[in-house]
Amino acid sequence: MIYKVYYQEHPERNPKRETTISMYIEAESLPQAREIIEENTEYNVEFIEELSDKAVTYEKANPSFEVTTF
Repeated sequence: MIYKVYYQEHPERNPKRETTISMYIEAESLPQAREIIEENTEYNVEFIEELSDKAVTYEKANPSFEVTTF
């Protein structure tokens, strides 16, 4: 499954919508996706969303779509 992770780069700052960034990762489950992020980054994760096949197709239309691997 592909998950869209919404996060803040700096964990010490309060989350603000204007500074939220997203990335896409591949994992077998939501807990595994969170574990991958926690093990490989210092990001302040706001939300992790599981993408359906239709959502992935839509996101792929964005030229900056890229699945992040660690």
